[in-house]
Amino acid sequence: MQLPEPRPVPFNTLMASIENGLIKIPQFQRDFVWSKERVAKLLDSIVKGYPIGTFIFWKTKEELRHVRNLGGVILPPTPKGDFVQYVLDGQQRMTSLFATLKGLKVKRADGVEDDFRDIYVDLNATEHEQVVVTDASGRGEDSIVRLVDLVGGGLKLLKRFPERLHDRLDNYRNRLLAYQYSTILVQDAEIDVATEIFTRLNIGGKPLSVFEIMVAKTYDAGKNFDLAEKYRGLLEDLEPLGYETVSDATLLQAISSVLVQECQKRHILSLKKADVIAAWDEVEDAFKHAIEHIRNSYHVPVSKLLPYNALLVPFTYFFFKHRKKPVGNTHRYLQDFFWRTSLSGRYSSGVEGKIAQDLKRIDDILAGKAPAYDYPVDITKPFIKSNGLFSAGRSYIKAILCIYASKQPKSFSNNAVIRISNDWLKQANSKNYHHFFPKGFMDKERTNVPYERVNHVLNITIVDDYLNKREIRAQAPSKYMKRFSKGNDELEQTMKTHLIDLNTFGIWDDDFERFFDRRAALVHRELAKRIIPQQTDTAAQQVKLDDYEEEAPVEEQES
Repeated sequence: MQLPEPRPVPFNTLMASIENGLIKIPQFQRDFVWSKERVAKLLDSIVKGYPIGTFIFWKTKEELRHVRNLGGVILPPTPKGDFVQYVLDGQQRMTSLFATLKGLKVKRADGVEDDFRDIYVDLNATEHEQVVVTDASGRGEDSIVRLVDLVGGGLKLLKRFPERLHDRLDNYRNRLLAYQYSTILVQDAEIDVATEIFTRLNIGGKPLSVFEIMVAKTYDAGKNFDLAEKYRGLLEDLEPLGYETVSDATLLQAISSVLVQECQKRHILSLKKADVIAAWDEVEDAFKHAIEHIRNSYHVPVSKLLPYNALLVPFTYFFFKHRKKPVGNTHRYLQDFFWRTSLSGRYSSGVEGKIAQDLKRIDDILAGKAPAYDYPVDITKPFIKSNGLFSAGRSYIKAILCIYASKQPKSFSNNAVIRISNDWLKQANSKNYHHFFPKGFMDKERTNVPYERVNHVLNITIVDDYLNKREIRAQAPSKYMKRFSKGNDELEQTMKTHLIDLNTFGIWDDDFERFFDRRAALVHRELAKRIIPQQTDTAAQQVKLDDYEEEAPVEEQES
């Protein structure tokens, strides 16, 4: 990269470069936010000859996603083969100048549309007052002029005003047209360097995300490729599937993993535009197949229940290379991988590096081999009991909630299938979560039970709305279950969809400890069906699947 080159640029050159497509405002998701009052102060500084800061441009032949329509003015493409200068610092000032001096209407980020013809020069103002204003009321027609008219009016404009004001009009017009704008030109820099400069210069704003950079980098008007629009379209397709909350970062990791088997920031930013565009359709298809597989095979109905968004990355990699539905050992190995990753907390830190390791495990699965794992999972009852404090954001808890969801839980009141919604799963006290032994009841009647047990995933059921909560409140399970049984003849079967047995869980005796132990046994049993034991696992491979049938005392179960 060459050293930055400072240079002054006159008004006419600056405006002509914008109009001719040689200066562009990159769309780094930064909308115009300045009010007319703030713009008027900027123009007032120019009229008075004050410095307004430096514009920093990045000179390149790369085509980035950029602003194409400014206040109704269609900005032309850069002449073929020519360099373009992208504004790295000064976008708000640049937009303000162009909109005001062209008299445009521009919609701000907050949705308010400003008419920049309504910015005036007050010909009666002194140098110590604000000369450029936004309010013309109370001023005579011969003492105020629109700034856009002042710049382009010429002799015809002068005739409208008393001769005593002609010199002042000429003076203000010349100041605007002769103003030398301070600029710095950055040349021969890669896009990640240019965007790093942008980020550092915009300390007060939100730093650019990798996705925002890649949207700009991969934009191609000729091929009608806009990554931001592609992502929006993908989310629209995923909404009926309940996966519309998937992040743009996950999508980029999936693209990078498919193309270069790595997904750290530096790998993503080094992807070639042509490669991303060429691979998009197949990656999008594999991404959707990954979601369909996770929904249908592991019964994870919505993205908010997915233990990690990042799980979609290795699964997209798998379906990019394997278009058919996985069966036999391939299905078993893939299922084992999903639950191991979810239960081990694997992607809680260092996710990009771990994904790269896991892509090699996916390669083993694709080759029909069982992957080796150098980290354990523990699905024993004691571990479930001691690590189940309910927190809707923990992957381990989400994995158990996925087990609950896989049973297609039914409504206590009428045995209808419960609707599980992303909107209802945004927080731990959502409409879908209910403490089977209500916290109010436990606080009042079982004060010796620790909070960690009461607010435990084993005491959570998935319900459909607040109806059950309003009917249940702080009542004992024996009381509210008896009432539900009068309206739901199939209540016993209903509760089995919640991994709860009305007859053996101590519910009619309000026996929390028995309930807690028996549900732990069922959760363990469900997990054991999904995990292929490995030597690294603590004791998971030694626990029998028929633990649930054993009628040992609670003390023995916990020892």
